[in-house]
Amino acid sequence: MGRAQGLKPPILVDLERTPASTVKHVTYAIAEAAHRSGLSIDTLRYYERIELIDPPARDSGGRRVYTDDDLAWLAFLTRLRTTGMPIKLMREYARLRDQGPVSAGARKRILERHREDVKVRIAELTSCLDALDYKIENYEQIIRAETLSTIQEASA
Repeated sequence: MGRAQGLKPPILVDLERTPASTVKHVTYAIAEAAHRSGLSIDTLRYYERIELIDPPARDSGGRRVYTDDDLAWLAFLTRLRTTGMPIKLMREYARLRDQGPVSAGARKRILERHREDVKVRIAELTSCLDALDYKIENYEQIIRAETLSTIQEASA
């Protein structure tokens, strides 16, 4: 079956490669990029060395300069790291990202598997939180009972 007459095919956009804005690129020195991303300068250099990020452009003095697109990618990498994705898997994801839309299925599978790992971890943390809440409530009851006892003894 062909397309319905007059309908255009959908436009597929790889959001990880779409420019953040149409304004001329604002660039940031490595210290500012580190500050804005919440990562250290050493971490930025490490991510470059292990090919998690593309080598940033260089200014006329040879210093690294980062764009808003670079910072958006760093923010995503930070989320992956925060949720416990191993560096090895992050590197695989970054390698696939460099291939563009052809690797969308493989990237999706990586994220789906990782999402399941995150859900398991959230369940574990929720259980731990429940135990803490129970202990805190228990101590609050003990403190209330002790305070009431002290007040009763003082008024007797």
